[in-house]
Amino acid sequence: MPETFSVTDAVELAVVERSGFVESRHSGSAIVLDRDGAVVTSLGAVDEPILPRSTLKPLQALASVTAGATLEGAHLAVSTASHTGTDRHVALVTDILSAAGAVEDDLQCPPSWPGDAATRDDLTRELIGPQRVRMNCSGKHAAMLLACSASGWERDTYLDLQHPLQVHTREVIERLTGTKITATAIDGCGAPVYGMSLHALARAVHRIGASSERSPFALHRSAGALVRAVREHPWVVQGPGEPDSIVTERLGVFAKHGAEGVMTMIAPDGTTVALKMLDGSSRASAVTALTLLVRAGALSGADVARTLGDLPLTVSGGGRDVGVIRPTV
Repeated sequence: MPETFSVTDAVELAVVERSGFVESRHSGSAIVLDRDGAVVTSLGAVDEPILPRSTLKPLQALASVTAGATLEGAHLAVSTASHTGTDRHVALVTDILSAAGAVEDDLQCPPSWPGDAATRDDLTRELIGPQRVRMNCSGKHAAMLLACSASGWERDTYLDLQHPLQVHTREVIERLTGTKITATAIDGCGAPVYGMSLHALARAVHRIGASSERSPFALHRSAGALVRAVREHPWVVQGPGEPDSIVTERLGVFAKHGAEGVMTMIAPDGTTVALKMLDGSSRASAVTALTLLVRAGALSGADVARTLGDLPLTVSGGGRDVGVIRPTV
């Protein structure tokens, strides 16, 4: 059975401190590539397989675009988002579905409550339950449906491994990672997710970040457009006040978190970090990734320090702050 790296292969990346007492430790693996793609930091088992979860979305979005899904601006950004299901997100997803000649029921991601608390409260008051279009991966799925419509592919089975879209997606992933896929699983949204090393994931993300809209290659032109769309519409990729959106807006970093403690970031100069918290917790992944980018000289420590004040890193006790989640790298 394929499996990720073990505890003995991991290194401590962060701790949770309460009233001066280190209460918990987060171990994992992390890798940093400089602007030229060379490894400058390697912690833990970066060549062992992981499931990238939603950090795979930029690669999947590029597969949909190169298969015919014509998207730009905020609509392109939502194709790579793990969004909180606000009405603004839903409007973007609905636009993509309309362009595909599809409706919400054509989405094969599961119905979900929105992650945004205010939106969830509004739906509850209106007696509206979970919806597919509110699911955080609905933008990715809508882009897949648009690709199918553009290419004349059957839509009912667009998530099947042998569907032309998924075959094309695997080819795009292998091209960007530079490795062959050896393990396949089903993500929380129902789409295929592919095992790869942190090094391979970082390499793919770095290539996306280094792409130019003036490239002679369609994949790299699309990648350049995707990065620009995310940086121009940071609220789309997660939601107002959410970590990925905050980091993208304040620091110009292309931030993409995934379930089970996976995180990728591309600094404005192209320096790239990918990490995996072995226990699956995401609470320390953003601060750890940002710290690694500061250590690599890609971000200003002062700018990051100001940004961290708006991330959920405090530990509460008795209604007041008594500790902090902090990196140890």
